[in-house]
Amino acid sequence: MTDNQPGRNTAKPAGKRQRSGASSVTSESYQEKRVEKSASEDQDNTGNGVAAFPGEVVGEMRKVVWPTGRQMLNYTLIVFGFLIVLTALVWGVDQGAAWVVEKVLVP
Repeated sequence: MTDNQPGRNTAKPAGKRQRSGASSVTSESYQEKRVEKSASEDQDNTGNGVAAFPGEVVGEMRKVVWPTGRQMLNYTLIVFGFLIVLTALVWGVDQGAAWVVEKVLVP
C-alpha cells in the first residue's frame, strides 16, 4: 500500500530495527540528545540505613488513604458474602463429584 507519487514523503514505520535504508538517528543527534548522568545518579541509592527506616515508614503511612468505618463494614460484608457463595460452590461440586463416583463405583 505504498503511494509512489512524486513529491510525497512516504513515511515508513520506525521501530527498534530498520528493515532497509539508513538509520534516522545519527551519532551527532544522539550525542546532542544524550543526558549526562551526575555522579550521585550513578551510585546505587540503597537508603540511609536502619535508623531512617521508622521515619520512612511513618511518612509512607501518612500517604495512605484509610477507609471510613462505613466503607470497612461494606468491604467486610462483601468479602463474607463472596466467601459464602464460593464455599457453597465448592461444596456443591464436591457433593456432585461424590455422587458421580458413587454411581460409577457402586454396582
